[in-house]
Amino acid sequence: MKELRIRVLAGVFVVAGVLSWAGARLWNAVGTLPSVPVAAPIVLALIAVVLLSTALSLRARLKAQRERRPGAKGVDPLMAARAVVFGQASALVAALVAGMYGGTGVFLLELLDLPTRRDQALYAAFSVVAGIAVIAAALFLERVCKLPEDEDDNHSGAEPVA
Repeated sequence: MKELRIRVLAGVFVVAGVLSWAGARLWNAVGTLPSVPVAAPIVLALIAVVLLSTALSLRARLKAQRERRPGAKGVDPLMAARAVVFGQASALVAALVAGMYGGTGVFLLELLDLPTRRDQALYAAFSVVAGIAVIAAALFLERVCKLPEDEDDNHSGAEPVA
């Protein structure tokens, strides 16, 4: 499984932000701009909490397993792989959603004199912060579940086969 790259997440965030900003300008010129839902930052924050609690639980179980504590509950490798896939997917979606709300929020900065648009700009900002929290929790989960490097894989020279 490949590691999630921050450059990819940043690229998704920037592209989504620019497209969202341009779309918001176009939508506002044609009619009314759709509102930023209040639930957006709440849902992203809940996903971040789930990812963080999963990472902390797995880290504690892996530590107990490494220390060979009696009664330590092991970690199923398939469950850890599923957790990492969930984290990676959540990080990619959060980068997309945070970029989308970030672009909309930048557009809404022009309309802060209207109370409803000011509230929507605030919801968009909270959504970006919550999206970044999801990405951070997903990267932490990925780091927790990463296998230690194999010593034999680091040899660059050919070794004789017996």
